[in-house]
Amino acid sequence: MTRIVIIGGGPGGYEAALVGAQLGAEVTVVDCDGLGGASVLTDCVPSKTLIATAEVMTTFDSSYEELGIIVADTASNSGSAAGPHVERAARVVGVDLGKVNRRVKRLALAQSHDITASVTRAGARVMRGRGRLDGQQAMDGSRRVIVTAADGTEETLTADAVLVATGGHPREIPDAQPDGERILNWTQVYDLDELPDELIVVGSGVTGAEFAGAYQALGSRVTLVSSRDRVLPGEDPDAAAVLEDVFRRRGMNVMARSRAQSAKRVGDRVEVTLADGRVISGTHCLMAVGAIPNTAGMGLEEAGVRLKDSGHIWTDKVSRTSAPGVYAAGDVTGVFALASVAAMQGRIAMYHFLGETVAPLNLKTVSSNVFTDPEIATVGYTQADVDAGKIDARAVKLPLLRNPRAKMQGIRDGFVKIFCRPGTGIVVGGCVVAPRASELIHPISIAVDNNLTVEQIANAFTVYPSLSGSIAEVARQLHTRKATAEA
Repeated sequence: MTRIVIIGGGPGGYEAALVGAQLGAEVTVVDCDGLGGASVLTDCVPSKTLIATAEVMTTFDSSYEELGIIVADTASNSGSAAGPHVERAARVVGVDLGKVNRRVKRLALAQSHDITASVTRAGARVMRGRGRLDGQQAMDGSRRVIVTAADGTEETLTADAVLVATGGHPREIPDAQPDGERILNWTQVYDLDELPDELIVVGSGVTGAEFAGAYQALGSRVTLVSSRDRVLPGEDPDAAAVLEDVFRRRGMNVMARSRAQSAKRVGDRVEVTLADGRVISGTHCLMAVGAIPNTAGMGLEEAGVRLKDSGHIWTDKVSRTSAPGVYAAGDVTGVFALASVAAMQGRIAMYHFLGETVAPLNLKTVSSNVFTDPEIATVGYTQADVDAGKIDARAVKLPLLRNPRAKMQGIRDGFVKIFCRPGTGIVVGGCVVAPRASELIHPISIAVDNNLTVEQIANAFTVYPSLSGSIAEVARQLHTRKATAEA
């Protein structure tokens, strides 16, 4: 029987374990924290659970007056001949962060247990411990993996193939070390029992933007420190502009072109010093400055595994590393820090090694989402690709303000943008900025993955009224422009 050892139980690891076991291999998953990895225990699942609470508050707060909803915590009636008079107190809405975070941790653990149960039911073995490669490939093609348990005992496993899926951990600035109380990284925020009064978020990438928006919605006064010209520098510029405008309009202090140099506690407060000498103060500081791959101390280079300068593992499009019999998946590869991509890399690795038919990883079919409010979802080629001349494409952007369902729901911010090839009309990319953009991107993702044309999208029925109607409308406009250009 083919023996496979998987080091790391994140999405790349546990999805690979399911595939390997289902295809008849003898699979062992080595993990020290719990299956699901950071994605389930400290990153994706916890943060999106926290954001779900923030989303309810934001949605209600931004539209209740326009929709005619009256909210009051107390009411008193005083009558007269003309009829009853009702006096209502001001709206009072708050959040019990301790309760929210306890729910976050409970759901994360439950998800991890569910994954473990699925993997063991499939026939894979789960070992608690830290795994590392031991030496070069043996003459018979096998690899050795040393597993160190929490008590220090070691066990050697022999494998025909090894998959490394160890993920990453928060990057730290030397002069801004997290203490878990006032200066925090994104794994420590779930230990807070009280909502930060004044939160400084350092880093305006996806993680920083998501937490900044969430805590602002929960009631914190938020300052977002960005070293770049705008928030979300890696996203569609039109989308980033919408989000930054929303952040500022809701009272967030967005500090562009401001690089944090240090953060230190001063009593019950935190002072963040910027590179230009300015000092900003808050009750808490969240460091969201990227992640470091978990590749140190694993014997990778000694085993012939090539690492990039960043510490990430080099892989090809079927998840192979430079060492025969060793594959890698997930954030440890630096390919695309998404749970969906990690899972696909893990599945591809197993299919490839076990001789199944497999398609190489195609990042231009990957859909991703930033869970801010509004959400930003993208797939395929981007505005940056078009502007850089990487692809010749036409684009149409339609604001949601024109959508009847958006008007009914009080949605003012957002748009649908689709890119298509000028000659054929084939859809090659898209961007949606809207509530639940993570759901709305799917039809565009299907179009990109299956080389559908804007004409095909335009001719498909949509529900009226619906936000998805804007996708069909953009496709119709692109089709009309294509027909006009050909005339």
